[in-house]
Amino acid sequence: MVWGEVTKNAPNFMHPSHRLRVLAQVASAVETTKTVLTYRFMTEIGGQVKVFVEKKNNKYVVYIEVSSLQLCAIEGDLVMIWGIFRSDSSCFMPVDIPNAGSNDKSSTTETPLVQKSLDGLAVELDFDASLAPFYVSFLLKSPVAGDSKSSEIKSHMKANFCVPVGFHSGHPAPLGLSFSADGSMNFALFSRSAKSVILCLYDDAMADKPALEIDLDPYVNRSGHIWHASMDSNMPFVSYGYRCKGAVQEGRDKSNSQHVLLDPYAKTIEDFIPVQHGSGVHLRCLGKLCKEPAFDWTGDVRPCLSMEKLVIYRLSVRRFTEDKSSKLPDNIAGTFSGIAEKLQHFKDLGMNAILLEPIFPFDVQKGPYFPLHFFSPSNQYGPSDSPVSAINSMKEMVKRLHANGIEVFLEVVFTRTAEGAALVEIDDFSYYYGKAGKDLGTRNSLNCNYPIVHQMILDSLRHWVVEFHIDGFCFIDASSLLRGSHGEYLSRPLLVEAIAFDPILSKTKIIADSWDLHHMVPKEIRFPHWKRWAEINVKFCNDVRNFLRGEGLISNLATRLCGSGDIFLGGRGPAFSFNFIARNFGLPLVDLVSFSSSELTSQLSWNCGVEGPTNKTVVLERRLKQTRNFLFILFISLGVPILNMGDECGQSSGGSPAYDDRKAFNWTALETGFGIQTREFISFLTSLRIRRSDLLQKRNFLKEENIEWHGSHQSPPEWNDPSSKFLATTLKAVADDSETSSESSHVVFTDLFVAFNAADHSQSINLPPPPAEMAWLRLVDTALPYPGFFSADGDSILEQMAGLLTYEMTSHSCVLFEARSQSG
Repeated sequence: MVWGEVTKNAPNFMHPSHRLRVLAQVASAVETTKTVLTYRFMTEIGGQVKVFVEKKNNKYVVYIEVSSLQLCAIEGDLVMIWGIFRSDSSCFMPVDIPNAGSNDKSSTTETPLVQKSLDGLAVELDFDASLAPFYVSFLLKSPVAGDSKSSEIKSHMKANFCVPVGFHSGHPAPLGLSFSADGSMNFALFSRSAKSVILCLYDDAMADKPALEIDLDPYVNRSGHIWHASMDSNMPFVSYGYRCKGAVQEGRDKSNSQHVLLDPYAKTIEDFIPVQHGSGVHLRCLGKLCKEPAFDWTGDVRPCLSMEKLVIYRLSVRRFTEDKSSKLPDNIAGTFSGIAEKLQHFKDLGMNAILLEPIFPFDVQKGPYFPLHFFSPSNQYGPSDSPVSAINSMKEMVKRLHANGIEVFLEVVFTRTAEGAALVEIDDFSYYYGKAGKDLGTRNSLNCNYPIVHQMILDSLRHWVVEFHIDGFCFIDASSLLRGSHGEYLSRPLLVEAIAFDPILSKTKIIADSWDLHHMVPKEIRFPHWKRWAEINVKFCNDVRNFLRGEGLISNLATRLCGSGDIFLGGRGPAFSFNFIARNFGLPLVDLVSFSSSELTSQLSWNCGVEGPTNKTVVLERRLKQTRNFLFILFISLGVPILNMGDECGQSSGGSPAYDDRKAFNWTALETGFGIQTREFISFLTSLRIRRSDLLQKRNFLKEENIEWHGSHQSPPEWNDPSSKFLATTLKAVADDSETSSESSHVVFTDLFVAFNAADHSQSINLPPPPAEMAWLRLVDTALPYPGFFSADGDSILEQMAGLLTYEMTSHSCVLFEARSQSG
């Protein structure tokens, strides 16, 4: 039985193992009121049949009217031979209608039509609402005719008249599942290429087959390319999906039309489970027939931090707390709730934003950067692996982080999907590039600037902002957002522009990351920004890595230190540069200074003299300095620094750049000597950025009078000399800086002196004279032993006291001095 309640009304309703299917053959339908539907048919001998379906209390009333029929061709009165079905129009279900003759063999019923007017006959049928949804199928017949075949009257298509009861045509908007105030639920699915769409309803989400299938009629249940239907929401189904037949799928398995597909707009979904289909296995996922779980956002206030104030921590939801060292309960470890429990870690480091790796449901074989869906978090990130727990725990995480002044950003992938994504079978040619996709490296490349894909992406982003209070998005493989329908680059891509000016999304941070998912390399492309889009700065990463391994021009380093004006001039500023040293693809920070084999050429790493693990003191000291140098340059540069999970405690991938070789975060590593001093150094640097926001957190680029560059011994820098490996700069504070004066008018800003030595020998530097009545205090020297290599109070230099403004920098080190009052 499909529904337990139906057994009370129809004990012989259906065999328990018999799954139901409905074939609609309705001619046309016009919804006259909210509860009455009118269907009109032409008969094969002329005349018209009208059917009215209305719900009254707990009954469905079906009123059938025959008019303008050529009754002279029929001897005697008309009777209607009818039955109700769901699964097969030739196999009717038993009914019990009083005053009607029945045929036990076929479960059809004969009901006479009564005279309504001179040329009209009518009959009215009542059905218990618990039977719905179903179809009424009927034909007309004269009982006194000698030839039964000649007395049957069917539709002009020589088929039975067929009318749906208990579900309606529905509405084409909004897409997905929606609920109306009258208690009905509406289904809407876009598919341009499907010749038929079947709505599949499940009373058990784990069942192999649906409990009920409804063929959506292309005349009644389709508007343009959107298929839609509606029905009462109190029916005892729990999940739903679709079958799409007739869709042209280039180079794909035609038998996939038997797969039950996830609604692309489903907001609450079941887990993807493998289902045997023929000789292969298909990943099936269903949407839940329920409203999104309610959540109390009372008291939630978005931090709304300005871009230049951001300090970001990138992490994986699963890997961040799944390790036993997190000491979290098993149901919390590796979930959104686990992140909320560890928020103090972000505060200790001085982070005010987190960037989550993609959280959409994904292909477990290929990883989170190959999504299967765009409107829900993966169930695995909830405490109970259920959709409701994942949704609620994510919202609770966001609310708790907001309460602590921390913003939440998502990495999102909208440029391609995994092979098993439902969009592949729903409408391959509309959602994907087709032949052009092969030139892009994969046939699963989404055609982002095609109208329906464009709309889906915007709807998804708005959903995350409105429902989950997300503060920003980092678009992975953003260069593919610029492509047109044939794979060509557009000078003004509609999607990128729409995101920039959308009234909801324009209040969030939007960041372009041109990392290519297919080739796992960044693409260099001029990204159109409309003064709204920030960018992940790959040039910053490459130029800093090159400088610290003794390659590249010092002019490149200078450009990155000052906010990458070569990229962000023209209406933006240094705050639009999101800087990083290491990320979740490629070598982690500690491996950048430990591995540099020929296979790692693209990583621009340097092993400091020995490949891999070593006990050599000189090599270990050099690696320690280089690690500090990377962090120092990251946080001292203009722009938004991004710290990658695990780099604060020296977590290694064993020299592998592969994403899959990244390990879960080891919380015990934070208590090692390296972990303690690195965390304290990062905390110092984030505090320094806040204290010296006049120079280190700027919306605009430094003015020429605010910066002075130095080479060796105060000589001009050798900008174009590849052998030059030293650079120093004096950052001059301006008392009336408009960016900071209003916020901290009581603070007296002073000059900073910074020097970088990437050579393998020491460098004697001459510091410029400090401002009047001030002296240089050393804040950082990455070559000194812990804890003396950094100091918030500053250390005096003895040579300076004797009037000598010189300082000896060791090889591969960085230093920072601040001018302070001698009396203070």
